[in-house]
Amino acid sequence: MGNLISLHRARLCYQAPQAEVEAVSDVSFDLQEGEFVALVGPSGCGKSTLLGAIAGLETLSAGTVTVCGKAVAGPSPHIGLMPQRDQLFEWRTIEDNALLGLQVRHCADAAHREHVEMLLARYGLKEFAGKHPSQLSGGMRQRAALIRTLATDPDILLLDEPFSALDYQTRLQVSADIWRIIRQEGKAALLVTHDIAEAVSMADRIVVLSRRPARVKAILDMGELRPLPPLERREKPQFARWFDRIWRELDDNE
Repeated sequence: MGNLISLHRARLCYQAPQAEVEAVSDVSFDLQEGEFVALVGPSGCGKSTLLGAIAGLETLSAGTVTVCGKAVAGPSPHIGLMPQRDQLFEWRTIEDNALLGLQVRHCADAAHREHVEMLLARYGLKEFAGKHPSQLSGGMRQRAALIRTLATDPDILLLDEPFSALDYQTRLQVSADIWRIIRQEGKAALLVTHDIAEAVSMADRIVVLSRRPARVKAILDMGELRPLPPLERREKPQFARWFDRIWRELDDNE
């Protein structure tokens, strides 16, 4: 498998009112084709900043980041970003929300519209295509947001804590739904999360970051858990062992 994302000694600083702040110090990892990687670390350590650099929304102060073999110089069509909140427009129908990215790119032709209709049908939202976001549950809204991201056919999905606004029970089910959809669509994904259990239940590998400025403390491969869906993973004894190991890494953060 080839690397879709490669970060090498990434460093990122920004200017605060009093002084320059180093958000990311020395981060190297990659994301391979079809792989699901999770980033975990203390709050404020620079996880979302890294996602922004990969998406072309932030500029590294040092080091390199490449997407599909090319240095990042701005937003890439290979990348689809799913933020913390679904950001659906309440005045647009679900189908119109799903078409938004295509319309921004001026490519909402008949073939792309048919693809969106297929995605809505495949993932249980066809009968809600004419509804508005306020008429959907939180989980259904997140599925609609993912379909909007998939509509532009990116190779890589960047997920910035997309389940954080959901209650616990809904979060479990929606994370399982999103994992299944990403696998079925054959996409690679990079997830930022504060939730260790969520990372262990979804990821193939987990990158553990230190306190700000972020450095890589460990990269852990989930091994035999990889092919299992999230809810099944949570029932395995290995789940608790991985959770404890990552917890110790974070508790011992330098």
